[in-house]
Amino acid sequence: MERAMEQLNRLTRSLRRARTVELPDDNETAVYTLMPMVMADQHRSVSELLSNSKFDVNYAFGRVKRSLLHIAANCGSVECLVLLLKKGANPNYQDISGCTPLHLAARNGQKKCMSKLLEYSADVNICNNEGLTAIHWLAVNGRTELLHDLVQHVSDVDVEDAMGQTALHVACQNGHKTTVQCLLDSGADINRPNVSGATPLYFACSHGQRDTAQILLLRGAKYLSDKNGVTPLDLCVQGGYGETCEVLIQYHPRLFQTIIQMTQNEDLRENMLRQVLEHLSQQSESQYLKILTSLAEVATTNGHKLLSLSSNYDAQMKSLLRIVRIFCHVFRIGPSSPSNGIDLGYNGNKTPRSQVFKPLELLWHSLDEWLVLIATELMKNKKDSTDITSILLKQKGQDQDGTSIPPFEPPGPGSYENLSTGTGESKPDALGGKQEASADCQDVISMTANRLSAVIQAFYMCCSCQMPPGMTSPRFIEFVCKHDEVLKCFVNRNPKIIFDHFHFLLECPELMSRFMHIIKAQPFKDRCEWFYEHLHSGQPDSDMVHRPVNENDILLVHRDSIFRSSCEVVSRANCAKLKQGIAVRFHGEEGMGQGVVREWFDILSNEIVNPDYALFTQSADGTTFQPNSNSYVNPDHLNYFRFAGQILGLALNHRQLVNIYFTRSFYKHILGIPVNYQDVASIDPEYAKNLQWILDNDISDLGLELTFSVETDVFGAMEEVPLKPGGGSILVTQNNKAEYVQLVTELRMTRAIQPQINAFLQGFHMFIPPSLIQLFDEYELELLLSGMPEIDVSDWIRNTEYTSGYEREDPVIQWFWEVVEDITPEERVLLLQFVTGSLLRYELLVPGSHMVDLLISWVEVDCRTLQLLLCHILQISYQLQAHASTCSSYLNTQVKKYSRTDFLWHYIVAAMVTQWRKEVWEIHRITDVQLRVAEII
Repeated sequence: MERAMEQLNRLTRSLRRARTVELPDDNETAVYTLMPMVMADQHRSVSELLSNSKFDVNYAFGRVKRSLLHIAANCGSVECLVLLLKKGANPNYQDISGCTPLHLAARNGQKKCMSKLLEYSADVNICNNEGLTAIHWLAVNGRTELLHDLVQHVSDVDVEDAMGQTALHVACQNGHKTTVQCLLDSGADINRPNVSGATPLYFACSHGQRDTAQILLLRGAKYLSDKNGVTPLDLCVQGGYGETCEVLIQYHPRLFQTIIQMTQNEDLRENMLRQVLEHLSQQSESQYLKILTSLAEVATTNGHKLLSLSSNYDAQMKSLLRIVRIFCHVFRIGPSSPSNGIDLGYNGNKTPRSQVFKPLELLWHSLDEWLVLIATELMKNKKDSTDITSILLKQKGQDQDGTSIPPFEPPGPGSYENLSTGTGESKPDALGGKQEASADCQDVISMTANRLSAVIQAFYMCCSCQMPPGMTSPRFIEFVCKHDEVLKCFVNRNPKIIFDHFHFLLECPELMSRFMHIIKAQPFKDRCEWFYEHLHSGQPDSDMVHRPVNENDILLVHRDSIFRSSCEVVSRANCAKLKQGIAVRFHGEEGMGQGVVREWFDILSNEIVNPDYALFTQSADGTTFQPNSNSYVNPDHLNYFRFAGQILGLALNHRQLVNIYFTRSFYKHILGIPVNYQDVASIDPEYAKNLQWILDNDISDLGLELTFSVETDVFGAMEEVPLKPGGGSILVTQNNKAEYVQLVTELRMTRAIQPQINAFLQGFHMFIPPSLIQLFDEYELELLLSGMPEIDVSDWIRNTEYTSGYEREDPVIQWFWEVVEDITPEERVLLLQFVTGSLLRYELLVPGSHMVDLLISWVEVDCRTLQLLLCHILQISYQLQAHASTCSSYLNTQVKKYSRTDFLWHYIVAAMVTQWRKEVWEIHRITDVQLRVAEII
């Protein structure tokens, strides 16, 4: 009866307290009953449960094998901790990682728990498995007050962990000033190295802890490197810690020059060096001028080393440009950066700031001397070349006026020495000396061109950093004009120089025109790389797959009104952020990522040319689009044109292809290229034929009575529009008909849609600068925007017909197809564009028809390129059954006596360029096996 009453009372107490009132006999089960109470510091409940229990208070449980005393110390449950200590808990028991309750209390700053543990003889010198003691944990977290109490019980304040680091090391690393002072006052070794030789000062500098570094230096810390030779200054510069560098220089002034010399170290990140020097330069005007002058001196030294042919070009070039970039950056962020358009360095103002460029004048003078020397040799070599030509002509009994020109035949290996004579012999006694002089001059150019071009790049950087954005230094323009011949010689010999060093062309419209023909002669792929390199310069490193910074950067569009909603969100978005990355989400859908972005561009590509918006109309061939001159029927048409330009600019910026193909004339408008009468064919083929007829025939006696005015539909009424002031009274004659054709072309193709073009370009140029897009022609712009199709050459071959006696087995036909198979996909697409006029026509062929009716035949024509006469033409006609239209283009080529397909392709390229741009090109010899288009006459 008594036992039953006891059980009933126990049940009642358990129900009232909502917990058990007795511990299970099993320690493992019991500890999990007690642990929540210990964590909540419910010491009365814990005491009651332990009072009538045989539970082992030192029982270790869980994966880390900790006792309840560890739990109390870790959570700051001081009442339970005291209770457990009284019950016999071991204060020095270590868990699986070697941590004692004192370690956990110190790590979490449990001051009362630490005091009680020390009262019960907790050992402060016990290390965990990593060698850390309680003072290490206090130092890591900067618990100075607790450290004061604990160091009184510590036998060695410099106790080391497994890596040889003391509490002072970790306190310095984490920037705890008062903790560092406490440890130093307690006798910590200020210069004690760890196992790698790193001192506390080294640790402070590694994390840019300026204040702790200053305390150490003030207390006499030595400036020591680690065992690998890495110094505290190295660490500061690597991290871009300008303030800490400032402290180091304050106590060790010699380190200033060390930082300046570090600008030559390729292993150091340039942006970190910039941060350091930027901070140092802003401390005072004198410091600013000292840094710039020192950088200018180092740049001058490196520049002269680069001009020395015995130096390593690659290393010296990178070093010079790196120093100059840093120099220009520091100059711009100075306290009085130029804002009034005055060239402070070169306009004669004797300000202290302009004097920082003075050391560089020695380098620019050497550059000028080199270029003058090479120009002199080129002039001499040109005279010698003229003499050689005269001698060769005399040997053939020809007149020196060059009126008799032999037919050109591709020379074989070794025959270039006598290209004009057609013989394999020369007169060493007459020509040897001059040819050797010419070779010497070419060797000098080969050896110096890259070096001098790199110095020119540095010169431009220094000139431009003194000018406001958008302005070119007059001194640099004068410099380029003065050495124009030499610079063109450099890029003719090695066109890669343009992409490597002549970046100034993209920023100087005044100079770009001088080199544009050379730039456009470079491979499309190289120009694309140059285009994107400068398009994304200054933006964060990216692989073009971006994530938005926050939710506000996401373009939220409605699928059912995608055009209008996209126009609204893009117009509100930050252009700089859109350049860095695009994130699109359709309203009511969860999907995001590059797949959604791709879909967005695809849909908008179709919507832009949607007839409902009346922005674009189909061209005469039904395959390409042209701005609609009547787009004003849509009140928002100009805003939509601006949006269309933004979308195409964004697509090009992010390498997203669009499913739109425009007329050649519209691509020309984007590029700023004037249209011509042939472009009229895209909107009115019959009218284009009439213009062609006027140009091809004498109209003097036809009585056409045309004037420089035309009738055009203006809001449903026919009005006479003058092509030029007073055009209605100016008759079109044989002498001015070319002007008439050009003006009427501009009216139809440009003036009629000028507002639409302007609005489109306004949006396009928000993302694509005009200076960059002009690197391409209208054909290449189509490739950039719409991509490069895969061309099946075997299908092309199967669907080719031959006339004029040609057959598939003829050698020249076999060579032609060998060329088509061997050329790159890019060149193959250019050939396709040449014979079709548009990539779209290839894509819109009827399924199964593929490349049909490719005709190859003979045509006789006289085509003179300088002194070379190409007597035969390969005509390629490409007929599209799907659209009942024929596009014909002519490939100027020598089709007899070929020994290699190399020459055939070079002639094909020359012909395509000539056909496209209506220019005459000079063909120069380069090696004994190649020809290349080199220079416009």
